[in-house]
Amino acid sequence: MAKTHTSPTDIARYLRVDHAGERAAQQIYKGQLAVLKNHAMGPEIQHMMELEVEHLETFETLLNEREVRPSLLDPLWGAAGFALGVATAAMGPKAAMACTIAVEEVIGEHYQKQAENLGKDEASLKKIVEKFRDDELEHRDIAIDHDGENAKHYDMLRAVIQRGCRTAIKVAEKL
Repeated sequence: MAKTHTSPTDIARYLRVDHAGERAAQQIYKGQLAVLKNHAMGPEIQHMMELEVEHLETFETLLNEREVRPSLLDPLWGAAGFALGVATAAMGPKAAMACTIAVEEVIGEHYQKQAENLGKDEASLKKIVEKFRDDELEHRDIAIDHDGENAKHYDMLRAVIQRGCRTAIKVAEKL
């Protein structure tokens, strides 16, 4: 049986963490572009970044409309994302795509859980979350198509990045 009501506490937590995640995501792509802008992957990374900017702007609007504060660590999420993007891109385009796979898998799962937990009263937010989940999974698929799984030390890189993402999600929900 579907939930009919979503608690204001859950909504605030969801919006805060989603905003923080989209801040980090667009900065990851900015960091990758700082290194790979002139590479053949540059236009693809630019496209993915533009979608993340759209996501971030949506969550900024929702935070304001619903009077929810952003994460207290918002500047940290941006800096960490940019550093991760630069570091993985410096390792090469396959490593940058491995980063994308790792991050977008976690975000896809995260958005799916939120969509399942939103009540009928939040149908419009659920629609946004589901669309963004699909966008993130499309980014993962693009990265797979561009050899991200063939990056040197892929399994380790993926595991470390995913652990960092899951930890950041838990922290951003609270702070």
